[in-house]
Amino acid sequence: MEKIEEQFANLHIVKCSSGTKDSTYLLGIDTSKTLQAGKENLVAVLCSNGSIRIYDKERLNVLREFSGHPGLLNGVKFANSCDSIYSACTDGTVKCWDARVAREKPVQLFKGYPSNIFISFDVNCDDYIICAGTEKVDDDALLVFWDARMNSQDLSTTKDPLGAYSETHSDDVTQVRFHPSSSNMVVSGSSDGLVNVFDINVDNEEDALVTTCNSVSSVSCIGWSGKGYKQIYCMTHDEGFYWWDLNHLDTDEPFTCLNIQDVREVVNMKEDTLDYLIGGLYHEKTDTLHVIGGTNKGRIHLMNCTMSGLTHVTSLQGGHAATVRSFCWNVQDDSLLTGGEDAQLLLWKPGAVEKTFTRKESMKIASSVHQRVRVHSNDSYKRRKKQ
Repeated sequence: MEKIEEQFANLHIVKCSSGTKDSTYLLGIDTSKTLQAGKENLVAVLCSNGSIRIYDKERLNVLREFSGHPGLLNGVKFANSCDSIYSACTDGTVKCWDARVAREKPVQLFKGYPSNIFISFDVNCDDYIICAGTEKVDDDALLVFWDARMNSQDLSTTKDPLGAYSETHSDDVTQVRFHPSSSNMVVSGSSDGLVNVFDINVDNEEDALVTTCNSVSSVSCIGWSGKGYKQIYCMTHDEGFYWWDLNHLDTDEPFTCLNIQDVREVVNMKEDTLDYLIGGLYHEKTDTLHVIGGTNKGRIHLMNCTMSGLTHVTSLQGGHAATVRSFCWNVQDDSLLTGGEDAQLLLWKPGAVEKTFTRKESMKIASSVHQRVRVHSNDSYKRRKKQ
């Protein structure tokens, strides 16, 4: 079996998204999980103007666009069993659209509690439960839950919460991720540095809390990895990386696999640089965890993750001209979608003939977007460099 680092190194650009009137940062990418004969494969992209664009994956042309107006959308996720697409909104709702229908109004609306501002969310693997994380308001930072199923006896398009967890985070809940195959397991990350694992089948919040991990810094990304997805990795806004093994919870084995305060200081990039982390990539077939990072000029780095640390393996260049904000790896055809601050959505495929195109420079965006988008921090890194 070809290793993922070999697949990654063999990627070439085959398509670049067509331009739109409103150039925005591309902050998140997800692809449709359902392949239907005769229908295009869909890509959903979260944009910095608070909207979601739907693209045809092979042509990368915009098919339609959804807005959270007057709120701003945070996160983007396709359902696992259909072409419904979800996003959390600052107006205190989670919205669901049919990605194949150009309909402005959501087909379902999941309402939060008064004063909720949702900045993260996920849908569990059987599409039954939605969980969304809130900004801290007063002393409350919540995880709110809904039943996502359509009920033939209740055709209402608006749903109220099942309940909420309110005691386990003390600041903005920046990340929520359900387990890929255990529908009752969810992990949350926060600006308070805590990463909490819950079993939502257990009745109350205190007993549902399986374990708490501490990254000591604001959480920017979390995910599941390892055989049976019994491990959790975490990245922070000041470019830290942490990796924990839930298999070792009740054993004498070390629970923490890796604890790196600033990846930029420890990874040998040879003649290159590493400016930020983008996310993690667990490859189930090879049982390997990889970390994706990049440079402010648009190069994308692949790093291998082992108990010994992170090792730079290979890089992609010649595509983006500015910070890369998002990626989506497709294990079926080993293709890669990337998006960033140059407003470009790129499709990379292995062994393809490289497409030539004009690279766009980075854009300046409105201050309101800067306030909403959590920017990776260089401050602590620069301070340590001076010491």
